[in-house]
Amino acid sequence: MSQQTARRGGAAWALVITSVAGFMAALDNLVVTTALPSIREDLGGGLHDLEWTVSAYTLTFAVLLMFGAALGDRFGRRRLFIAGLAVFTGASAAAAMAPGIDSLIAARAIQGVGAAVMMPLTLTLLTAAVPVAKRGMAYGIWGAVNGLAVASGPLVGGTLTEHISWQWIFWLNVPLGLALLPLARLRLAESHGTGAPLDIPGTLLASGGLFGIVYGLVRGPVDGWTGSLVLTGLFAGSALLAGFILYSTRAKNPMLPMRLFRSRAFAGINAASLLMFLGMFGSIFLLSQYMQGVLGYSPTEAGLRMLPWTGMPMLVAPIAGILADRIGGRPVVATGLFLQALGLGYMAVVATTDASYGSQLPALIVSGIGMALYFAPASHLVMSSVRPSEQGIASGANNALREVGGALGIAVMASIFAAQGGYETGQTFVDGMRPALVTGSAVVALAGIAALLIPTRRRAERQKDPAEAAPVLETAAH
Repeated sequence: MSQQTARRGGAAWALVITSVAGFMAALDNLVVTTALPSIREDLGGGLHDLEWTVSAYTLTFAVLLMFGAALGDRFGRRRLFIAGLAVFTGASAAAAMAPGIDSLIAARAIQGVGAAVMMPLTLTLLTAAVPVAKRGMAYGIWGAVNGLAVASGPLVGGTLTEHISWQWIFWLNVPLGLALLPLARLRLAESHGTGAPLDIPGTLLASGGLFGIVYGLVRGPVDGWTGSLVLTGLFAGSALLAGFILYSTRAKNPMLPMRLFRSRAFAGINAASLLMFLGMFGSIFLLSQYMQGVLGYSPTEAGLRMLPWTGMPMLVAPIAGILADRIGGRPVVATGLFLQALGLGYMAVVATTDASYGSQLPALIVSGIGMALYFAPASHLVMSSVRPSEQGIASGANNALREVGGALGIAVMASIFAAQGGYETGQTFVDGMRPALVTGSAVVALAGIAALLIPTRRRAERQKDPAEAAPVLETAAH
């Protein structure tokens, strides 16, 4: 296959194509946040509609992420990558042309489907095209581009919304997608996985369970927590997820093997990842609206003022990587999560209707440093917690749990916000946001405690078989 790869353009083209595709998928996680006030003004809708504008993407993305990787392994990674990219590009155009909030939410859900097929295949296609000796550098570049997408999401969304229109946060994907489609067809080599059968029952159970729970959380503040549809969603979703866990312990080729969670390292880093994204995404969802709707910043100004938080990983991540190499990933990740929790708690204390940016800046910086300390070594902890043959499954599971955490975080914290405050005045917004941020802080602190459950590096190495103790090549996380 190496000859075929070289004939199509080799590692350089694969790195460019997969990095740009990953950038597009990662950008759409947060690019919408600073545009929410403008979308609400233009298309109408309440808080639950704004939640679904973000969560419709993250939820379908999270639920189908591992299924998308399995489809590529079975039917051809390049073929499914191109299909996912085409769906994502078309749904982006549909979102830009959406005449109402419901059609926008539907387009965002389809975007998530395309991203779920496209995103996990970027790393497998890159791995197939890059020689072993150069994969570390390639993964680093891929990860840096994805980090840039996360960092610049609020700023890009704010700038396009203010100076052109909110529709351009979606139109931006269209020329990039149209350029990548022929390049992927001509410059990427086809590859397949083991050909294991698809886990259709597991996908249906997980999808239905997550949808039911998120639906109940989103509709609870609107319809009342005792409403029949809300209770049905919560209970049915919980039952389906329990069924998914039970099924996965017995299935021959499950989408997510439950035996992986017998490893304290794997269980600890995945619990920390889910809780971290739950607290972080829910906070960004509210803070981006607070800066515009209460403090009066323009979308661009709000995006720029979020950079000390969202952009800090680009500066601190290399230092965090060096620290992790010297003292192990566990203390670095745990410290980062506790700093993130401290920053959110501080923001809840200083948030008022006329808070100065100077009073918020320490909280944003502390949160940003915490985020950076978490991101840098987290992927290596995931990869090193399983056998080399299970790293693909482990990476997909970790990325899926992060996205699920983001979707749940927006639903949970928006529910707290709606119960304690609202959009009526600046003060009611602050009244609702403060307890939500406190909750986010507590959840991220729990993530720090989960990280402390990860075995130390020496203990983990002693527990490994000699054949499995060889260094594992770190894979960049989404």
